Amino acid sequence: MNTLKAWLAAARLRTLPLSVSGIIVGASLGSPYLISDSLNVTFVLFPEYTPVYKSPLFWLAILTTIGFQVLSNFANDYGDGIKGTDKNREGEQRMVASGLITPKQMKLGMYITAGLTLLLASVLIFMAFGNEHFVLAFVFFNLAIAAVIAAIKYTVGKSAYGYSGKGDIFVFLFFGLLAVLGTFFLFAKSLNWLIVLPAASIGLFSTAVLNLNNMRDIVNDAEVGKNTLVVKLGSVKAKQYHAFLLCFGMLCALGYTLLTYHRPLQLLYIVAFVPMLLNLKKVFQNKEPRLLDGELKKVALSTFAFAVLFSLFI
Repeated sequence: MNTLKAWLAAARLRTLPLSVSGIIVGASLGSPYLISDSLNVTFVLFPEYTPVYKSPLFWLAILTTIGFQVLSNFANDYGDGIKGTDKNREGEQRMVASGLITPKQMKLGMYITAGLTLLLASVLIFMAFGNEHFVLAFVFFNLAIAAVIAAIKYTVGKSAYGYSGKGDIFVFLFFGLLAVLGTFFLFAKSLNWLIVLPAASIGLFSTAVLNLNNMRDIVNDAEVGKNTLVVKLGSVKAKQYHAFLLCFGMLCALGYTLLTYHRPLQLLYIVAFVPMLLNLKKVFQNKEPRLLDGELKKVALSTFAFAVLFSLFI
């Protein structure tokens, strides 16, 4: 494997659609680039719809979030690699553990990614608030710093929270509540507490992906002392927890639609729930944890599909 391929593998590109799902939902809910009430669809089918992706703020938010996700992936590769956690792991090959990228190189990659991401975040915050809302800009910049710290501390350091079963909380907060509500606020400059419902959906679905990852790795994690929530709960309760995450996430989305309902197309996102329900069946039937690796992509892409379909017909 050449150097470029090694770094692309470490970036784990398959995780990126999930990471931007909250941005898509938050931006479409808070953006002035909203879908009109017409049932005609955009481009040829939706002539009156100005898509949210025409906003530069949207793309800056997407790029910033991708930066946070890649930083998190580099940090996980580094943290698990130097601790020996990845020695016998299932799933994608890790670069530090395999020796394709040295710990020193990965640490440098983390520093560069963190710096570029904070730069993008600074530009995003300035574009959203300008010089007129200094306090809000200050709060959001500190949230960006907190996101960098959270991305690194998941597996790096003696107090890495991913090793003590707290990863689920941070994923729910950063991928769900902060991503959706924060993006909504960047566009709307206000908060609508109904947005907590779709934010919770994204957070719960994202946590379900982490839970699948930890169910897949339960044997290896238990052996190396990585006490994820799955290791603490055990396989049976982890499956029940997985059902709660997916089902409650679906209910939150349906609850928001019920409270804001004005046309049938709002429910189109239910299509994305089908593979999630199939995943649930697969999880409860599973006897061999390593076979769950393919299920991660199913739930991650279903979450992305949910975000897109939800945002199309708000």
